[in-house]
Amino acid sequence: MALPADSDDCAPPATRGALRILVADDDHDAALTLALLLKDEGHDVRTIHSGRTVIGAVIIFDPDVVILDIHMPGQSGWEAAKAIRERGKPGRPVLIGISGRYKDRVATRLSEIAGFDHYLLKPYDTGKLLALLAPLRLPERRTS
Repeated sequence: MALPADSDDCAPPATRGALRILVADDDHDAALTLALLLKDEGHDVRTIHSGRTVIGAVIIFDPDVVILDIHMPGQSGWEAAKAIRERGKPGRPVLIGISGRYKDRVATRLSEIAGFDHYLLKPYDTGKLLALLAPLRLPERRTS
């Protein structure tokens, strides 16, 4: 499975402190909007739109952060998060769950059990998301 850098050839080059971020959301518009925001912040971003492709994308892209929609076809964000955590890399990638459907305490608790580090409700405040990412910025960009 190839993960092209989306079709945005005008994306700014990765900068000091850039993170590798995988956005997994079956809402193509939401994923594209978030990817553009994160690219504007200087991050290296890839998008996927099915829960079935999350693990393969994590293996290929090796992201620092995965932003996962909870309700996706093929595999839920909770199942994907659990599978990522079972891969055995403690604390990496940072997992951020997003959902517009699951808004109660049970959903938040399920996200913690699945291994999410953070959980945001849609529509989420982009400032809050960027604040979660700020302390994760790497001192220097990793080389592949």
